[in-house]
Amino acid sequence: MAKSKLVKANEKIAEKITSSFEKIEGTVVGGYNKIEDAFVDRYLTKEGETVEQAKKRLRQNYLR
Repeated sequence: MAKSKLVKANEKIAEKITSSFEKIEGTVVGGYNKIEDAFVDRYLTKEGETVEQAKKRLRQNYLR
């Protein structure tokens, strides 16, 4: 069944909006993770502990 030009145009717009949203979401989440890692590294790590180890320890201790 043939689609009208309007339906095709709406599908293209929807694809562009979805891909733009995904790019923005990735940028925001990536920026947040950098800030979170810097905070954990500066204030929450113990001597010789990596950021990932500190996050794991914090999750275990505080999410019970």
